[in-house]
Amino acid sequence: MGFLDINNATKSYGSVKVLHETDISVEEGEFLVLVGPSGCGKSTLLNMIAGLEEVTSGDISIKGRSMNGVRPADRNIAMVFQSYALYPNMNVAKNIAFGLEMHGVAKDERDKAVAEVADLLQMRHLLDRKPSQLSGGQRQRVAMGRALVRNPDVFLFDEPLSNLDAKLRVDMRTEIKKLHQKLGTTIVYVTHDQIEALTLSTRIAVMFGGHVQQLGTPKEIYDNPANIFVAGFMGSPSMNLFPAKVQVENGAAAARIDLADGATVSLPFAPGNTMSGYDTQEIILGIRPEAITDEDGADRKSQAIHRIETRVEVTEPAGSDIFVVSHLGGKEVTGRFRADVDVSPGDVFPFAVNMDKAVAFDPKTEMRIG
Repeated sequence: MGFLDINNATKSYGSVKVLHETDISVEEGEFLVLVGPSGCGKSTLLNMIAGLEEVTSGDISIKGRSMNGVRPADRNIAMVFQSYALYPNMNVAKNIAFGLEMHGVAKDERDKAVAEVADLLQMRHLLDRKPSQLSGGQRQRVAMGRALVRNPDVFLFDEPLSNLDAKLRVDMRTEIKKLHQKLGTTIVYVTHDQIEALTLSTRIAVMFGGHVQQLGTPKEIYDNPANIFVAGFMGSPSMNLFPAKVQVENGAAAARIDLADGATVSLPFAPGNTMSGYDTQEIILGIRPEAITDEDGADRKSQAIHRIETRVEVTEPAGSDIFVVSHLGGKEVTGRFRADVDVSPGDVFPFAVNMDKAVAFDPKTEMRIG
């Protein structure tokens, strides 16, 4: 049993089931991120934890106590919304203290709590300002302060950074990470941004179509995606996915891939792989962009680096890297090269493919097979 347990929870609106049987156990101090595209059920699940949506079937419990039928105000949770939801007629200090005042906390205790949170979030100088006098990042800090001051069992964040510009999102992401490391609080965080999910979480639940597609650490999700959806959704740029055929010779398996010029190439899987049982089977091969690179930039520790030559179609300089686009298996693929590599569109260029990092999926079930 975890600190927060979601047991076989579902949500339906009439005959439409928007969240299918969901089981997640969150330990105290964990940072769980629910990530997925719009309409996947992540915000619905968060609202069920908060008590803003009723559970159709199943159970959600906090610290061993079932929350079914418990009012949001009685759950000892705090929620930070995308829209900040600040009171425009109150200054920052009053916004932060409002929840404590509603729970009958004495003024001296409220003032002390507000001062502690203001110091923690480095916003003591903002306490006398109204929300209209604050930037987007400052408003988000106030919304976080209002949640922190209550010292709840679970913090719930509903896409809190989506209204901020790109630089502020990165800055606030760092602040939230620092806050979690300092306080060790239990957090459930909803986002559609997979970079937020990978950088903030201790575990990620990738959701699609009302189902949890995969639950695991950021490394597990990134390196070992359970299916094609997870592989394509997580990572920026996303994992390259293209058709191949398994060939087995003398017990060693390789992926046979068609090149753009009509030639084919065989890329042996890494030693110890499980693909020898799939001889002649069509697969979808998945390789991250950083595992398709220039020869000097390849991982020296890998025992499965293989060289192929293929035509470069597009180059995209990105400061510290160059993204190089070509074709494998009839599909567009992106490689991540070092910034100082001399490569141009139209070049037939040697690519180093790290098959240590390759994964294989069944084209019919879209589930990982190796």
